[in-house]
Amino acid sequence: MDEQHKPAWQMNRRDILFLGIIAAVILLLVLGTTERTTRPVPDDDVHLHSTSRAACMQCHGPQGVRPQPAGHTRADQCFQCHQQPEGWQGLSR
Repeated sequence: MDEQHKPAWQMNRRDILFLGIIAAVILLLVLGTTERTTRPVPDDDVHLHSTSRAACMQCHGPQGVRPQPAGHTRADQCFQCHQQPEGWQGLSR
């Protein structure tokens, strides 16, 4: 008997769908791990000694000098997103 030949593999719809899903998952993982682009905390005396959300909200609360922008998260940890200035006196991340 001659050597048996297997038919060549050909991509079908199912394979293309599977590869598309894998590519989408990889893309989401890559985009989800990028550095945040939030503004750093200003490097001045007021911000150097702000160590709690309550201290931040004195100025950045609804009635403060510089309220948070519309749509800003109501998270309890300002420094989870905003980078502390050099020499900051509070707890580190």
